[in-house]
Amino acid sequence: MSRKIDCEVVTAERVVYRGEADMIVAPGLEGELGILPRHAPLLTALKEGELVIRRKGEEDILMAIGGGFMEVLENRVVVLADSAERAEEIDENRAQAARERALKQLAGRKATQADYAAIEAALRRSSVRLKVAQRRQGRRGGPPRPGASSLNE
Repeated sequence: MSRKIDCEVVTAERVVYRGEADMIVAPGLEGELGILPRHAPLLTALKEGELVIRRKGEEDILMAIGGGFMEVLENRVVVLADSAERAEEIDENRAQAARERALKQLAGRKATQADYAAIEAALRRSSVRLKVAQRRQGRRGGPPRPGASSLNE
């Protein structure tokens, strides 16, 4: 009986993580999903947010993902992410600049529905990236809380 989960996080470009985990916390469409060993089979969509890979006795691996899908099957989790960055890969200054640009675009002009959706998506992505980078540096609170919003903290 295994007490670990095999985990793989991949994008179209690369494998971002491959290894074992004690728990995975993922941003589901309806809230945070916690996956433990021996979880029931599951296939679900993910939204932009923070993906946390917990390993007992080691530092959590934090990632900003841009949505995608997660499959849980036979003690194995595969996350197929639209985009994924480990916390240490995030350029906080660049993420902050992207967030400020999106906020200016929202405030500065009347946008079409398509423009508004694109600007709002850019704001969500940059906010998630900032949150993950800041948590890694210890400037944010502890582990994700169930139901916590990625944008309102």
